[in-house]
Amino acid sequence: MQPRILFVEDERSISDPFARALTRAGFEPVTARTGREALALARRLDPDLVLLDLNLPDTDGRDVARELRRRGDTPIVMLTARGTEMDRIVGLELGADDYVVKPFSADEVIARIRAVLRRARRPAGPAQLEPVKVGGLSIDFGARRATVAGTELQLSRKEFDLLAELVRNAGHVVTREHLMDRVWDENWFGSTKTLDTHVGWLRRKLGDDPTAPRIHTVRGVGFRFSAPEEMAP
Repeated sequence: MQPRILFVEDERSISDPFARALTRAGFEPVTARTGREALALARRLDPDLVLLDLNLPDTDGRDVARELRRRGDTPIVMLTARGTEMDRIVGLELGADDYVVKPFSADEVIARIRAVLRRARRPAGPAQLEPVKVGGLSIDFGARRATVAGTELQLSRKEFDLLAELVRNAGHVVTREHLMDRVWDENWFGSTKTLDTHVGWLRRKLGDDPTAPRIHTVRGVGFRFSAPEEMAP
């Protein structure tokens, strides 16, 4: 079955040729011209991925992203002419899985789509399915839920995957390269600064003391979570 891509783009000069490129690449594209239409189609068709332009005629694409993320965990790749680092950070913070700045090539975007879909479909191994507790943090890998002192954390897909990878390796240093490969995929095109940004968001959501965070930075290498002896079944 071909992966269904909901392409949200109001400019036909972009959407029509790119939809044809998606079809040639083995995808099933469905095009929406407005944010309202995109949300209706997403609800009805349950696409495998949403390719979302942020500059829409009826609403800000970031509001569409917020609503899509509120409804579920469908992967989102944002397309935008806004190329500043802050725009990319805001896009990722809204739950986007990737962010592409115009102008772009069809080959590049299709490669990113494939990488995001691979990550979304990556199965959990047996060790990932056993819930664990680290201090006041509880994480259920199968249900993709994390709580601190009984309060559920509102985590994006990337934030949960990053936290899960660190917790699975608690007490050990996890290299930046390993995290980029496991959470962002080896075909990630952007800056690795996004890893530091996501670690910062995780620390805030965990309520970490800045002087003694649960996620420790090991300069020049990567990050380390709480020691294994703190873990309880």
